[in-house]
Amino acid sequence: MMHLGIIGTNWITHQFVEAALATKEYQLTAVYSRKLATAEEFGSRYGEVICETDLDEFVHLPEVDVIYIASPNSLHFSQAKAAILANKHVIVEKPAFSTPEEMVEIMTLANEKNVLFFEAARNIHEDNFKKVKKLLPPLEEVIGANFSYMKYSSRYDAVLAGEEPNIFSPTFSGGSLADLGVYPVYASVAWFGMPKEVHHFARKIATGVDGIGTVILRYENFDVTIQHGKIGDSFLPSEIYTTAKTFVLSSVNAINHVTIHQRADHTVEEIPLHVEENPMIEEARVFAAIMQDPTVHHETYQELLTLAQGVNLLLYKMRKQVDVSYAADKE
Repeated sequence: MMHLGIIGTNWITHQFVEAALATKEYQLTAVYSRKLATAEEFGSRYGEVICETDLDEFVHLPEVDVIYIASPNSLHFSQAKAAILANKHVIVEKPAFSTPEEMVEIMTLANEKNVLFFEAARNIHEDNFKKVKKLLPPLEEVIGANFSYMKYSSRYDAVLAGEEPNIFSPTFSGGSLADLGVYPVYASVAWFGMPKEVHHFARKIATGVDGIGTVILRYENFDVTIQHGKIGDSFLPSEIYTTAKTFVLSSVNAINHVTIHQRADHTVEEIPLHVEENPMIEEARVFAAIMQDPTVHHETYQELLTLAQGVNLLLYKMRKQVDVSYAADKE
C-alpha cells in the first residue's frame, strides 16, 4: 500500500486520487495547499487526512511515500525537487517540467536519492493505447499519421477580457502545446520513437503563449502531423496510415474507438476495446507496480524516463520555434 500525498487541489487531482484509491494500491494520507481551508475541503471527501500548509513540513511527513503534483506547471520543478530531497517518490502531472535542464536535474536527483519520478502522461498507460501499439505494423510500413486534439478552454474567455489565467500564462509555463499538444506528442514518440526533425507553427495569443498550432514530426520515411489548440474545437478523429491499411482512432489522448480499414479488400474491422470509467486508473496501477517492485519493473521504468525526457526536449524545441518564452527559461 502506497501512502499518497497530493499537491494541487483541482479537479484533476480528485480524478487521480479516486483512480488511485480504486486500484486498492494507495491510501490518501496528506493534502498540501497554501490555504488550510482549501486542503481541508479537498480532504473531506476521503475521510481523515493530514492537511498541511507548509511545503517543507508536508514533504517531510513520515506517513507519506509518494507525492502527486498537479499544481501550475511552473511550480512542478521546485515542488518535485523538495519532495525528492525528502526521499519521496514523485508523480508529476504532465507536462512535468518547463525545460530540459529541469528534467535532467530531477532525473539525476531522483537517481541519487534512490526514489522514482514519473510524468503522469495518462494516455500512454491506457490498455487501448497499448493495444494499438501491438496492432501497428513495423515502422517501414508506416507512411504517415494525423493526430488532432483541440478543445476550447473556457479560461480563454478571461484572456479575451484582458486577464492572464495560469493555463495561458508564460509565468506559469502555459499554452496549448503544453496542455493539450503533449498528448499527441507522447503518442507519436511512444508509437514511433523520436523523430529526426520537428517543425512547429503556432498562433500566439495576447498573453504571449501559443493558443493553437500545427506540428510536423519528420521521421525517416514518414511524417506525423499534429493539430493542437485551446482557442477552438476540433472534432476530427486521428489516423495512422500504412502501406496496407489505415487505423482510425477516436483520439490519441483517450482512445475509445478504433477501426482498421484494409486497402486490398475494402473491409473495415472494429477493434474491441474496454474503456475505464476513470481514465487515470491505468497509470495509477502502473506507477504502483513499479514503486512496489522497482527491480522487477526496472526496464519499464527506464523506458518511461527515456520517453519523458524525449517528449520534454521536443516540447522545448517546438516552443522555441514559435518564440514562446517562459519565466522558467534560463538563457
